[in-house]
Amino acid sequence: MPNPHVRSTLEHELGQVHSEILRMGSLVESAIERSVQALKNRDYDLAQQVVNDDDTINQLRYDIEENCLELIATQQPAASDLRTAIAATHIAVELERIADHAEGIAEIAKRIFDEPLLKPLIDVPIMAQIAREMIHAALDAYVARDMEAARHIAARDDEIDALYLQIFRELLTYMLEDPRNISRSTYLLWVAHNLERIGDRATNVCERVIFMATGKLEEIKL
Repeated sequence: MPNPHVRSTLEHELGQVHSEILRMGSLVESAIERSVQALKNRDYDLAQQVVNDDDTINQLRYDIEENCLELIATQQPAASDLRTAIAATHIAVELERIADHAEGIAEIAKRIFDEPLLKPLIDVPIMAQIAREMIHAALDAYVARDMEAARHIAARDDEIDALYLQIFRELLTYMLEDPRNISRSTYLLWVAHNLERIGDRATNVCERVIFMATGKLEEIKL
């Protein structure tokens, strides 16, 4: 019969991991929002703040990995608890890399803050909003161990991909019309590319939720 004290300790430590994942997710969502806002408003200081805050997100990733490894070593979780700890380490890595993409957008905002934007930002903020919604919902699914929700959330990556293709075509038109637009077009294309990659990584989080719930590693094919 399982020791109730051991079970209580394990549940407490898994609960702490959940809290750290959610805190990290909140910081990542904020980084995406602020990086795009900095680009839109030509706000160098806000962009630099996103860059600086990336250190906190990086440290959270290492803390989560360390806590999960210690939990596995000391509590010897089995079955679903073990999958939860393993999934948490992978999700932390995905969130950290999403933050790197947000930092990349912030670096672009810093680089071109004193130049006029080539065009008003319309689709880029929409991409960012969808990405943030995907991350938030994916982490809700993680806490709830909701496999069906994870599949539904991952399907939204198609929306991000469609917007990215639309932006690519539009910026290509600007470059073909006037070679002087190439530099500014390229920067905006890199912004959109970072957001497209964020959507892919949010999908990876959903795949880990499915693993946690079923024990099966599978690629979500949309």
